[in-house]
Amino acid sequence: MMHDEIIFIVDDDTGLRDSLAALLQTDGYRVVAYDSAMAFLSEPVTDNGCLILDLKMPGMTGLELQRHIAESGRVLPIILISAFAEVSTAVTSMKLGAFDVLEKPFDDEKLLSTVAAALEKGRKQREIAEVRREATQRLSTLSAREREVLAKVANGASSKVIAEELGISRRTVEIHRAKIMRKAEVQNTAELVRLTKEADIDL
Repeated sequence: MMHDEIIFIVDDDTGLRDSLAALLQTDGYRVVAYDSAMAFLSEPVTDNGCLILDLKMPGMTGLELQRHIAESGRVLPIILISAFAEVSTAVTSMKLGAFDVLEKPFDDEKLLSTVAAALEKGRKQREIAEVRREATQRLSTLSAREREVLAKVANGASSKVIAEELGISRRTVEIHRAKIMRKAEVQNTAELVRLTKEADIDL
């Protein structure tokens, strides 16, 4: 069975790179392999998959590439592989968001099960990211005053309390709330509060 996701391999060891690609392709995965971190960064790469990344490489190391990916905000699960099992490096990798760290040599079934689990995590992360993106977009057109009102609504304040705190009439607060609901494309306060929690905005 062919899988939709792509497995990216970045490893300077030609033999290991080729054997990993063959194993994954036999299991139905599409594979794209690179011999260096810079080669990987030189091409546009989808987040619809996962990355198998060698820790020790000349030039940019696997850890440096992982840090670059993490700082870019991309949603791409990373499985680090290394013949040098260093606890400090593994801890750093996990803190940077690595899905797992596998020590060479590793069992084929272990790799395949780790890849499957990483892909599942990636799907969930992309779903969450899409929800956040949509929520943020729906709230991006709010005015500064509407954001003030929204922040107080999200904290459970009533229109009366909001009016008192902002020094405006309750009627004006109600007008702002109606505009916020329309722009946010929600039907009630509960939906609005949920959308606010999902969005990546500062109130």
